[in-house]
Amino acid sequence: MLEKFMGLEEQFQRLEEKMSDPDLMRDRSAYQKIAKQHADLKEIIEEFRKYKKIEQDIAEAKQLLKDPDFKNLAQEELDTLETEKERIKNELTTFLLPKDPNDDKNAILEIRAGTGGEEAALFAYDLYRMYMKYAESKNWKLEILSENITGIGGLKEVIFIISGKKAYGNLKYESGIHRVQRVPETESSGRIHTSAASVVVFPDVAEEIDIEIDLKELRIDTYRSSGAGGQHVNKTDSAVRITHLPTGVAVACQDQRSQFQNKEKAMRVLKTRLYDKKLQDEKGSEAEARKIQVGSGDRSEKIRTYNFPQGRVTDHRINLTLHALDKILNGSLDEIIEGLATAEKINKMKNQ
Repeated sequence: MLEKFMGLEEQFQRLEEKMSDPDLMRDRSAYQKIAKQHADLKEIIEEFRKYKKIEQDIAEAKQLLKDPDFKNLAQEELDTLETEKERIKNELTTFLLPKDPNDDKNAILEIRAGTGGEEAALFAYDLYRMYMKYAESKNWKLEILSENITGIGGLKEVIFIISGKKAYGNLKYESGIHRVQRVPETESSGRIHTSAASVVVFPDVAEEIDIEIDLKELRIDTYRSSGAGGQHVNKTDSAVRITHLPTGVAVACQDQRSQFQNKEKAMRVLKTRLYDKKLQDEKGSEAEARKIQVGSGDRSEKIRTYNFPQGRVTDHRINLTLHALDKILNGSLDEIIEGLATAEKINKMKNQ
């Protein structure tokens, strides 16, 4: 394993030398390519150098063990260093695991109200707001493609793109059924009600994939866009819905003012969804692959419960319960996402 990282360190050093070359700096495209390769390796090399430093410190501590005056102190230091060495070694091992090539992509999210009527639509809005706040905390950009707002401020459906560094890599774990337990605003008797909303996350790969779409297999409908309080309302038929007839996959977009812009965005999402459908069909025949992918398993699976009376959130995939409901609904998702990412790494290591 160490030989592999020594080779990566040599590659990292060569990239640093290239980045300081004035000729390369004049070629913006070439420089950006080298800079990305350098950035991709930086975290790995920093961990490897920590590992090498700890090995040096361990060797020095073992020398001190021979001195009776420092034996006890050296043993304590050695125990600490050995523990840290094992932690970093495990971390380095995860860098060798196969990576999802889509992790660096932007993410397309679809949230739909499920069982629970108006309360489910209100919960769908809560989830949308949670992801909006999470995106803000990462300095990511959020762009709505389509939304269907209910009379009291809920969402029957919303489709949006989150653009930013490793947006899909972080948000892919959110696909599945989210369940809420609370007393609804519409419930006068004060009984706890359970409702649900579905979240699907796609990597935004439309510009990079080659999917042939026969225009004869598309049904394109136009209609007037609408929104709460007059937002996005247009007196012309600018909203577009595109249905891929062979698969039944349908995409609507109404956020843009012109029909052309909405059609262009709808086609972008359609290509992504058709690509994702192809991948999901392939995974359906790969039971073992599905087991090691925490973030892209069965999308009909209940993945998380938000319990308002107890102020807790439970992610059922990793049996993680946090008594921080308000913080999580305000976008503090890092602890959950990091836990899911770690679980996926462990599963992959077991299956290597």
